[in-house]
Amino acid sequence: MDDQDQERSAEESVDQQQGSMELNIDLAAEIQAKSEPLRRLISEVGRVIVGQEKLIERMLVAMISGGHLLIEGVPGLAKTTAVASLAKAITTDFQRLQFTPDLLPADLIGTQVYRPQSQEFVVQKGPLFTNLVLADEINRAPAKVQSALLEAMQERQVTIGSETFELSEPFMVMATQNPVEQEGTYPLPEAQVDRFMLKVVVQYPTRDQELEILKRMAITGETPSVNAVATPADILEARRLVGLIKMDQRLQEYVVDLIMATRDPMAYGLPLEEMIQFGASPRATISLTLAAKANAFLAGRDFVTPDDIKEIAIDVLRHRLLLTYEAEAEEKTSEDLIAEILRIIPVP
Repeated sequence: MDDQDQERSAEESVDQQQGSMELNIDLAAEIQAKSEPLRRLISEVGRVIVGQEKLIERMLVAMISGGHLLIEGVPGLAKTTAVASLAKAITTDFQRLQFTPDLLPADLIGTQVYRPQSQEFVVQKGPLFTNLVLADEINRAPAKVQSALLEAMQERQVTIGSETFELSEPFMVMATQNPVEQEGTYPLPEAQVDRFMLKVVVQYPTRDQELEILKRMAITGETPSVNAVATPADILEARRLVGLIKMDQRLQEYVVDLIMATRDPMAYGLPLEEMIQFGASPRATISLTLAAKANAFLAGRDFVTPDDIKEIAIDVLRHRLLLTYEAEAEEKTSEDLIAEILRIIPVP
């Protein structure tokens, strides 16, 4: 290579570096600007729901990363109100489906109706054809009804008879469930549970939060209303930007190590072999990565940090670990085991 070629190559390298820097600056600025409506959305829903900041944030994380959310808690903790408030804050189509033991799959997806006039069957679409679906008390319906959601949640489509229909985007299922110890509940099938990107466990409010709820609902009666501060277009744009957020190779390996540690704890020096019957699936690897990116987006960053992963890991993994009888005998929960894995696996 002669001197001119070397100079030309050096100039091209400098131009590429400058172009890359400009692209990074533009992406960071765009993420900062486009995440602002989502942060306003968190504040807007928080005006109605007292003390459930984590739940509101997780709803948005699932929504902007294209996932679904499972919310567990005893009755009366505003799970349904939180989802309904989110739908009002985003000007989008919303359907609330009350799951009961006598519900049928056709009640969700629709069915074929015979028209005597034309002597043909016509598809009558069900309430699942919307943007945001609230599956209220999902574990009070039998397995065949729960399974009717599988195709919609994974493939974003519904098959009725011999016809398949695409669901409009953004599409998301937010399901609430009561603890399985309660009477009249059915455990969700493993395949159904794994379709949910996140599972959030809602706890009782603190004393101060309970006092604020009392004042709003029983003393003044002045519950704030939710204003629309975002649109479906904002959600779709956020999904596009989440896909562009950078994640270092070492963080990618960290995510894989966390998931592999649930399958083969001994290989990572974890004495949990007798506690975990089945570890997390590859879907968990994808979900943890996308959720961490969504976390970074809501923080207005164009890159993922280790804290983004650690903060969201329990909600991604808690419903994907199948524990052994030994773990139950020792009163160990999946959260306990995940916390131990996070403590032992070194952070890059």
